[in-house]
Amino acid sequence: MKLKKFFLFVTILIAVFSLNGCGWIGDTFGGFTSMVGLNETATVIAPRTYIRSSYAVVAADLLEVKRGETLDILDETDYEKVHWYRVRAKDEDATEGWIEAQNVIVGKLLEKSRKLAEEDKDLQPQATAQLRAPTKLRLSPEIRDDNVLLKLEKKGDVETTFDVVSWKFVPKAQDDTEAEEAAKTSSNTTVRRRTRNEEIEAAKQEEKPEELEDRYDIWYKVRLDPSVSPAPSGWLFGRQVQLQVPNDILYYQIGQKKFVTWQRLDTVDPLDKISKDKDSTKVAKPGSWVILSRSNFVKSKDGNEPDFDGILVMYYDKYGEEHTTIYRSGEVWGKLPLRLDGTGDNKTFIVNLRNANGEFEEKRFAIFKNAKGHLQVTPPPDIPKPER
Repeated sequence: MKLKKFFLFVTILIAVFSLNGCGWIGDTFGGFTSMVGLNETATVIAPRTYIRSSYAVVAADLLEVKRGETLDILDETDYEKVHWYRVRAKDEDATEGWIEAQNVIVGKLLEKSRKLAEEDKDLQPQATAQLRAPTKLRLSPEIRDDNVLLKLEKKGDVETTFDVVSWKFVPKAQDDTEAEEAAKTSSNTTVRRRTRNEEIEAAKQEEKPEELEDRYDIWYKVRLDPSVSPAPSGWLFGRQVQLQVPNDILYYQIGQKKFVTWQRLDTVDPLDKISKDKDSTKVAKPGSWVILSRSNFVKSKDGNEPDFDGILVMYYDKYGEEHTTIYRSGEVWGKLPLRLDGTGDNKTFIVNLRNANGEFEEKRFAIFKNAKGHLQVTPPPDIPKPER
């Protein structure tokens, strides 16, 4: 009987010390846990955080770790609805302790993000953007619990920019109920707002064109700097993203036409380049641009929407200090990406446009300077011209 009580006491003692993640028992059993545990790594995504002695509120901070550092995962648990990993650091003491799962990304997810980045590693950025609010970086353009890579946060007053490499229009759920609680009038009468289906049907009855944002959610595939995230690529929900159209062309957007991608045609002095931690709209000097735009109306063909329906080229005269539109297309039906080739004054930009047979063709537009030093564009002969 005494022997049984002794073994029971030892068992309880081991459990207590293992829970706290410290002491000689934690060190002794740490190696065993790693042999039978997750056999996984974790990379720190928080700017800085701590490995702690346990997951209790009163736990001690054992070691500060910073974004990009790799840890070995030894175990994991949930405590008061928070997921924790027991980890071993790469410091001289091989510090072991607990870290909140939200502060790291596991190796298998990081590898999937790297594969996403590999898909378009040679693709020129289509736009720059910033976060409107903290949001989740995902493996695919859909809201699911199992495709979250990490949560991106705004860094205080500093707006971190990132590259947009592509995007996708995803149909909204057509069985959505009311988007907001019903508004109340001054007489306390509840007014029911129309569902999305009702709004679409009403637009049809009134013969109004359906707006893009009523049918689709837009998702952006982004490329992230290591200073922002160890995961180099993923998808962001469009409502949480603000495209950063450069200030010198921002006010040339006309009516329903919004700029969706742009490439600068003239060379930017290295001293004028903008840090990724600064507002990318504040270009030091105005320039010449090729711009693709999109109207806010549904134009679905075979279940697909164009990424852009207009092409614009603007020349900046540095002596007159003004922009001039040197080319504007008529209505087109195009898909990304926009590519820019060449150096110096002679360049070519390439887009993919749908022809009358529904097939996509690569179209090349030549850009050069004339004898007066002004920029000129030679479009392909079959591109629609704008209506007068």
